[in-house]
Amino acid sequence: MYFAWPGKLKRLGVVGLNQRNGDYISQLNRRSDYPKVDNKLITKQLAVDAGIAVPELYGVVETNHDAQRLASLLAPYQDFVIKPAHGSGGEGIVVIDGRQGRLFRKASGQLVTLESLEHHVGNILSGMYSLGGQPDHAMIEYRVRFDPLFKDITYQGVPDIRTIVFKGYPVMAMVRLPTRSSDGKANLHQGAVGAGINIATGVTHHGVFNSMKIDHHPDTGHAIGGHAIPQWDVLLRLAAGCFELTGLGYLGVDVVLDADKGPLILELNARPGLAIQIANGTGLAPYLRKIERDGNPKASVEDRVSYVERTLADTPAD
Repeated sequence: MYFAWPGKLKRLGVVGLNQRNGDYISQLNRRSDYPKVDNKLITKQLAVDAGIAVPELYGVVETNHDAQRLASLLAPYQDFVIKPAHGSGGEGIVVIDGRQGRLFRKASGQLVTLESLEHHVGNILSGMYSLGGQPDHAMIEYRVRFDPLFKDITYQGVPDIRTIVFKGYPVMAMVRLPTRSSDGKANLHQGAVGAGINIATGVTHHGVFNSMKIDHHPDTGHAIGGHAIPQWDVLLRLAAGCFELTGLGYLGVDVVLDADKGPLILELNARPGLAIQIANGTGLAPYLRKIERDGNPKASVEDRVSYVERTLADTPAD
């Protein structure tokens, strides 16, 4: 398990919760822009309007009366995802990857009934999984088929790539790899692996699992370092473009790599966690200071990504 004295954390440039909230989120993220990322329906529509690729939306259940037509809504699809529009941390997401007779098969292999899905949708509508417990909507959308790159370093589920975007510049990234203990979900607090990524090259290195540094996936035993993420430049442009999309200066961008459709924006987060520093074995502070010092607020997406690829391959010197 990791442990370090405050002085060492400061020398490593580790950003703590108070610094993140006080120096970055409160300064760079206007409250009026939060609905653009907290409501996944708004995020998806903004992305579609901007020509940014996202998983296709099959339908929305807004009321318990609507939930009674869930069977007809799902009828055209063999596989799909149900998620709360205002959810966070992966809570409330159900992935159905096929059917068996009248039953639906979850990503874990468990078979569930239509009545079970209707009950789950009812829980979403009640606000069980939403931020602040407010009444919510249930989204039905396309199920991502993960890129074969990850087949040896993931357990069920779909890996996603979290990138921190600061003033429009992608500064740090990790890939979150589902495990048996995370029940196929790509959330670190639920037991997924976070593997750091060189932000300039897109190549993975070591990772973190339950706060422990690891080099191999705990379930498959395969090395998690040395994997080059395909279409990395496309992914960086997608992440950088979310600055213009939302107006948020400190932002977490979650992207999935679909085997057929390529990189897709999955979610955006106005309060991204800080475990990404552990996964990368270095702090965010030197990267943020470098962008504050050298970044151009009027630079285009292409110029910002080009800058990152040229200058952030190694931990920047202060």
